[in-house]
Amino acid sequence: MPHSETAHTFQVDLRGLVDLLSHHLYSSPRVYLRELLQNAVDAITARQAADPGAPAGITVRTGDTLTVTDTGVGLTEADVHRFLATIGRSSKRTADGILDGAGLDAARGEFIGQFGIGLLACFVVADEITVLSRSAADPSAPAVEWRGHSDGRYTIRTLPVSAHPEPGTTVRLTPRADNAEWTKPEQVVSLARHYGGLLRHEVTVVGPRGETHRINDTPPWEQTHRSPLARREALTAYCRRLFDFTPLDTIELDLPAAGLRGVAYVLPTAVSPAQRAGHRVHLKGMLLTDQAPELLPEWAFFVRCVVDTTSLRPTASREALYEDGTLSAVRDALGERIRDWLTGLAASDPSLLHRFIDTHHLAVKALARYDDELLRIVLPWLPFETTDGNVTLEEFARAHPTLLVARSVEEFRQVAPIASAAGLGVVNGGYTYDRDLVHRLPEIRPGTSVTDLDPATVTAHLDAVDPAAELRAAAFLAVARETIGVHDCDVVLRDFQPLTAPALLLDNREARHERTRSSLAADSDGLWADILGSLRHETPRAQLVLNHLNPLVRQAITITERGLAVTTAEALYGQALLLSRRPLRAGESALLNRAFIGLLTHAMHHPGTGAPGSDPRKEL
Repeated sequence: MPHSETAHTFQVDLRGLVDLLSHHLYSSPRVYLRELLQNAVDAITARQAADPGAPAGITVRTGDTLTVTDTGVGLTEADVHRFLATIGRSSKRTADGILDGAGLDAARGEFIGQFGIGLLACFVVADEITVLSRSAADPSAPAVEWRGHSDGRYTIRTLPVSAHPEPGTTVRLTPRADNAEWTKPEQVVSLARHYGGLLRHEVTVVGPRGETHRINDTPPWEQTHRSPLARREALTAYCRRLFDFTPLDTIELDLPAAGLRGVAYVLPTAVSPAQRAGHRVHLKGMLLTDQAPELLPEWAFFVRCVVDTTSLRPTASREALYEDGTLSAVRDALGERIRDWLTGLAASDPSLLHRFIDTHHLAVKALARYDDELLRIVLPWLPFETTDGNVTLEEFARAHPTLLVARSVEEFRQVAPIASAAGLGVVNGGYTYDRDLVHRLPEIRPGTSVTDLDPATVTAHLDAVDPAAELRAAAFLAVARETIGVHDCDVVLRDFQPLTAPALLLDNREARHERTRSSLAADSDGLWADILGSLRHETPRAQLVLNHLNPLVRQAITITERGLAVTTAEALYGQALLLSRRPLRAGESALLNRAFIGLLTHAMHHPGTGAPGSDPRKEL
């Protein structure tokens, strides 16, 4: 039995399609005006391709209805049947459509729209759309009217030439009540300026009482100015008007190969590197998006851009940039331009470089890690936290030929007061990027030595105690070493400044990791304990360095009563832990509480006793 085949045509639910557009393709109903302006610009572009002297203007009228009139190429009746009666078909994409019919195929690259659904987007705010058009390609053709409804119905009729005396198109919307806010006169003016502020063709909005608003103007980077200072002031004023801040500096952007021009504004306040700025991107004058972080490399978060381009591709919604090879090349080129500006500051404007680094030092550090040329230029200018305060590496290296780098903020804070008094030059490498950058200093400053801080280095710079004093303290030190030794910590006695510091806890990351491993192994059993045990390796123990110059320590080392000596040792260790500012483990917190209670109990039960001639309540 032979098979039969029947052809069918898809039935389109226009209301469902409009709902899809408004809720999933477009971010807001406001894009309807962008689509109308876009179609008008493309119609004018098409007409001027054949007749360069043709008028070029777009007029938007507000009131009970909204109309957009252009002086573009217009449509014939055949064009209306071909394009407006077929959902999704574009007069700008078809191979045999209006462009070829008007001899304008070469102009396709100048069009903004690429998807042929612009007019359909107007149903988001209106239930009825009327298109009245007269073709410039065929002056003898009558005017034609297309009237469409959101339920899919439409009518087409021809009208006398007097209905539309000049070539061009008028689109009229009858606003729907639930979205009427988007067609109010003040809203239309705002939307027109938002989307069409840089359009090449003049756009005018006429209010209900005949008041007119000029919408667009030539961007300042394309204007001629009487001096470089006047140009800079114009670019700065544009930034204040557009972004509402006064930039630290302006960087002009010009990539002829990509048809891109614009300006990057350096933010006057610091921002998080994770907070990438939203850049304004115009496509042939029409605003594509004001949230395009992908325009610049991630490290360039300290600038905000506004650009106009002819080569970047939009996504289907025309509200974002399409990620492709062109965008990648443009991003790299813009990044190079910003880097050139930054490296040029060192020679052209050192004071501005200082202000920039004060504000955006984190961004510069992030960039300098991967850019050798930038590293060479800006590293000497970057501020770091050191034992000499917040200074540049150039200044710090002049005073300290050997730089010691603490690998964490806690390590730096432990040793900073002591190292400073001992004349050691220590840099806090615990902040993002700092340790890597300091270690690269010898590349640009030969003769400078950089090494990671080792607690033994600090200990070696502390003065040994007189042997007689060490002997007198031997009994207390033995108790202290036994007491504190359970915490994987040695106890030594030294003379060091400042004398106000009773004790110093010297520790490092490896020792802390080893203690954590040992603790976990002790609390585990079976396979996990075996695994942890196999990871064990010899690491330096922490050191509690008691300051023999400190009056409190001098009194403590004379204690002979074992119970009080134990409590005093734990109290000194606990104080050193607190001064290190690192998080306390549960056992260390318990030690602090135990020491405090022990001292309080001793003071209550033994008033006036303790170290000979002393009052423990005052000294401990």
